[in-house]
Parts: sequence; structure tokens; C-alpha cells
Amino acid sequence: MAELCSSMPTAGGLYYAASVLAPEGWGPLASWIVGWSNFFGFATGPCSVNYALASMLVTCGAIAYPGYTPQTWHTYLTLLALLVIQGFITMQSTKFIGWVNKVQKFALCHYKEVDLNSQVGTVANVVIILIFVIWFPVGSINSPKTNRSSEIWTTFENGTDWPIGWATIMGFLTTIWTMSGYDAPFHLSEECSNANIAGPRAIIMTSLSGLVGGWAIILVIAYTVKDITEVVAGPYGQPFGSLCLQVLGPKPGLAMFALNIIAQFFVGQGCTITATRVIFAYSRDGAIPGSRYWSRVSKSTHTPVWATWGVLTISALLGLLMFASPVAIGAVFSIGAIGQYTAFTFPVALKLFFDGKSKRFRPGPWHLGRFSKPLGAIAVGWWCVIVPALCFPAVKGSDLTLLTMNWTCLIYGGSMLLAMIYYAVSARKWFKGPRINVEHTNIVEGVESGSVEGKVPVVGTLRDEKRE
Repeated sequence: MAELCSSMPTAGGLYYAASVLAPEGWGPLASWIVGWSNFFGFATGPCSVNYALASMLVTCGAIAYPGYTPQTWHTYLTLLALLVIQGFITMQSTKFIGWVNKVQKFALCHYKEVDLNSQVGTVANVVIILIFVIWFPVGSINSPKTNRSSEIWTTFENGTDWPIGWATIMGFLTTIWTMSGYDAPFHLSEECSNANIAGPRAIIMTSLSGLVGGWAIILVIAYTVKDITEVVAGPYGQPFGSLCLQVLGPKPGLAMFALNIIAQFFVGQGCTITATRVIFAYSRDGAIPGSRYWSRVSKSTHTPVWATWGVLTISALLGLLMFASPVAIGAVFSIGAIGQYTAFTFPVALKLFFDGKSKRFRPGPWHLGRFSKPLGAIAVGWWCVIVPALCFPAVKGSDLTLLTMNWTCLIYGGSMLLAMIYYAVSARKWFKGPRINVEHTNIVEGVESGSVEGKVPVVGTLRDEKRE
């Protein structure tokens, strides 16, 4: 993905790359598939992240006030409040967003009007991770404070009805959902300078920081947790809250839990910002119903305000699934993971299988060289394994009911089916593919002008789009 971003930096991201790399005549359909898959991934992001944050806040109240009994509607109202707060932040100017949000820091986009070193979100997240990895093993109230390595590396608990190998693959849902925003710098490239270098560098830094930080966090949890069953099925319904209490005790545990709530807020803010840029990019190409509204840019802030509140409205509606069952709202997490990984992998597959003779891809300043195809093949193979795993229910046989069924396949598949019907009935007649923010000279000339399959005129960046 990083080399695609370096080759063709635009707010459309993978949606644009798919149109470029598809065989001649198939560009609009390829970008339509990737665009809608990425849309479903990012549109569910603010809901899933802020639902987790709302649950954490409600749990925090239950820990602090033992007499308080959380209700589902408490969580939903908290979710709505979070969406409104993040909406007001997201609709502000790029300068303000760059100061408050960690995503732009990782992107290293060098905004001309903001000193990125002062960004609140980045500092908060790094500091909280450091506090966690130090405080947990040192401040543990248990004796011994840490578990033995022999127990950590040899004990496996299978919480599903499937063999341990497949259950392990299914367990990647948490990691995939957490590490699914790789293309955020891609979508922000129209708001930064030197994007064909800064964008891919951001993608690599984001993944590496997630690898290092995530690995440290998992190791700390594995060495300090004492009763996994109590953490997973604890009285508060929030595993991390139960973990903090189990390891640090009531007051210190609540303090650590509160710090993670702060970190989670900045994550939700980053998801919201990126989602609005995705909606904006697709809307200016007319790919989404109501595009004339979602593609509008505010005169004062130069940001897509309509797209911001459109995304948050979708999140608010998806949040109603929490009233159905935990499994129903849990499908939102899986949909986001499948949607984004499908969007990530599709352009890579097009480059791998269809770019042999046409040479439509031309490397940018940052590229993988001879490792491009082998790594692309690994990425496609991983997608073939992980997508079915994310659709499996945890139980089978008589234990499989409407409440324990994994509805991800039906919801994601049904949504994509509606998108494809829309394309077959209407969009194929008028959708010509994405617009671009800069002239992409890497594309083969001689194809019909007006589509990214040919050499197209320069259009403005997000800041230069027609204002409201």
C-alpha cells in the first residue's frame, strides 16, 4: 500500500489506485468495488471505536460508584455524546485538526501552518503506553507480580468450538480491527505537502509503531493477568476494566483505565477524520447517493463539514444494534475489518495479476523494488485466509443460535450486494471513475480522457474544491 501511495497520492486512496491498475475498461468497476468496501470499513469505524469508548466510560462509572447499574441506553447516549464532540472537532480547520489529532502526526505531512511536534493526541498516546507497560508489572498487587514464562508460552485456552489452529486465526479479529487504518495517510495526502514521500512513510511508521507498541502491551498483559476467565466474563462487561482492577487494585486500576479512555478518544477522533475524507473523495466523483451534499467544503474551515455529519449519522444509526444483542453490535467490528482489508488487498491483487504487460504502475519515490510481487502475493494470501475466519461463529452445533451466530458475512455481503446492484442498474451508465488531485503522469496515454484510465486534467486538492 505504501508504494501505491507514493505512486499516486490522492484523497481517493486505494479507490483511485484500483481504477489505475485495473485492466483496460474495468477501471470504474474496480474502483467502485474498492470504494464501497472502504466506505463500509470507514463508515463503521467511528461507531465501533466510540462504542468501545462509551462502554469504557460506563464501566468507569460502575467501578467508581458500586451502586450504579449500567443500562444499554446509557451506553448509547454516551456514544451519541462522543460522536457529537468528535464531529465538532472534525469540522474545524486543518490547522486545528493537525494540532489535536495523532493521525496527522504519524503521517508526518508537514502542514505549512502547524507545528506537528505539539500535537496533543500523539503525546497522550505515547505517554499512556509508556505508563501502562511500566506501571502494570511494577504496581501489580498480586504475588508474584508476574507470571512464569513457561506458563505464558505453553498455555493456550481455546474459547471456541473450533480446533486451536483455526481458533487462533479467528482471534486475529482484535488485531485486524485495531490495525486497520493503514491507509489514513493515503486519504490525507491532499492536505499535506510532499505527499508521495510523507504518505508512505506515514503508513510504514503507523504499522511499525503498532507492531512495537502492540507487542509490548500484549506481553505486559500476558505476564500480569491472573485470571483470564474473570477478565473476559467479569461483572463489568469490559475486559480491560476488569484487567486493570485485577492487576492494580481499585483506585490505581481505575486511574489506569481512565488514561486508556483518553487514548481511545484520540483513536476515535482519528477514525472520524479519516472517514470524512473518504466520504468526501467518493462523493466528489458522484459515487455515493447525495454526493452533491457530502462533497461540499466549508468556506471558513476548508473541510468537508457535510461529510463529517453524514458519517456520524451513520455511526449513530449503527449504534442502535447494541439494543439487539452483543453479537449484533459486534458485527460492526468485523465489517470494518473485512471492508478495509478487502479495500487494502484489491489494488495489490490487481497490480500482482494484471500489471505484467500493461505496466500501468510506475513506482514513486518510495517503492519495494524486487520485493513488490512476493510481498503482494503474501498480502493476497493472507486476505484469503483471514476473511473467512472473521465470518465464523465461535460456536457450532446446538449452541449455534440466532444470538450466537456471526452475522458479519450477511451484513457485509448484503451491503456489497446492494452496492453492486446499484452499479449494474444505474452507476455503470455514468460512473467513470475517480477524479485526481494532481496529474498522474504514470498512466498510459491514449485512453478516453475524463477517466483515470487515461491522462486527465489537473483538478484541485481538497482545499481548492468548490466551497459551499
